[in-house]
Amino acid sequence: MWHETEIRVRYAETDKMGIVHHSNYFVWFELGRSEFCRSRGFSYRDMEDKDNALLVVAESYCRYKSPAHYEDILYIRTQVARIRSRSIVFVYEIYRPADNAVIAEGETMHIVVNREKKIISLPKQYEAMLISGSGEQDAFPAGHPPS
Repeated sequence: MWHETEIRVRYAETDKMGIVHHSNYFVWFELGRSEFCRSRGFSYRDMEDKDNALLVVAESYCRYKSPAHYEDILYIRTQVARIRSRSIVFVYEIYRPADNAVIAEGETMHIVVNREKKIISLPKQYEAMLISGSGEQDAFPAGHPPS
């Protein structure tokens, strides 16, 4: 199941042509990911401070499908595609309800490390919270870019 986070495109996020600059999509993915985790009962800060587990972005991908503009209302849709003992893949859609358009699709792959930057296993309680209600089977197949 997708978790949705609503945003309104700010003027600062657009380029001279009035179109959202491509770099903002990765910022929006992070926002969607953070809100997804909060909706599951924890924050990145919880993982870092309480369990010495940090999620490092190892791969990121975005496919731009349609332009977004200043003042557009968009939804960042986020879900978990895959959880392994030491990695997590999140997938995203940026959706504009005004015209029922998928603006962009993407994914990020994260490695779990400790403060010493050593790869560790994802603490089990976070795995359980991440998959609760996530509908993993509906996500893009891991290793295959969204279409």
